[in-house]
Amino acid sequence: MMQSDESTIRTELAACFRIAVEEGWHESVANHFSAAVSDDGRRFVMNPRWRHFGLLRQSELLTLDAADDFDEVMGRPDAPDLSAWCIHGAIHAAVPSARVLLHLHPPYATALACLADPTMYPIDQNTGQFFGEVAYDREFGGLGDSMAEGRRLASVMADHRVMLMGNHGVMVAGQTVAEAFESMYYFERAAQTLVLAYSTGQPLSILDDDLAAKVVKSTKQFAGMGPAHLGQRMEMLDRVDATYRD
Repeated sequence: MMQSDESTIRTELAACFRIAVEEGWHESVANHFSAAVSDDGRRFVMNPRWRHFGLLRQSELLTLDAADDFDEVMGRPDAPDLSAWCIHGAIHAAVPSARVLLHLHPPYATALACLADPTMYPIDQNTGQFFGEVAYDREFGGLGDSMAEGRRLASVMADHRVMLMGNHGVMVAGQTVAEAFESMYYFERAAQTLVLAYSTGQPLSILDDDLAAKVVKSTKQFAGMGPAHLGQRMEMLDRVDATYRD
């Protein structure tokens, strides 16, 4: 898949922070998005420490290198958030194919992550598109404030599209910003559907494996929706506040 230039990546990622606020996915001044800007996937941009998503501009994104020493990175005057570096730095180092990483604690995905059985069961076309695409981390090790924890999470994520982080939140990976954004959008919608279905107290009507696999295959025909969706959301942002582009 063709990669965008750094300027485009920065602008699209900055837009995603603003959209996360619109969707109610954000949490205080926490959570982190990152995107690789080098061919090898190791140099990446990420939001600065404790900057509200609703104010973030593309020029504020930090440029980091996954190969850099921990003490060197955390000793910078503009050091990133500790857990952001430990998690994103470790995943970009170990899984260079995960060029874009969006980590959030959105309401429904986080609720699902806190269940004894957090499986994203395929019960409709949105939940079905994640059949076999989710890594489940069930060994919550705290706030992700050590490189050891980051490396553990990277090993769990591997080449999965989504990692549901038990008792924590969700991490979505993509080859492009638009791809990761669309996966996050639909994963939260899917989690909402599943949590609401659970809330009825009635048994779930789960698609069989063959039908769920068919849904996954069919969904891939609509890959162009992600860039179209993100592009139009950016157009909507521009009508109200285009400062994310600064």
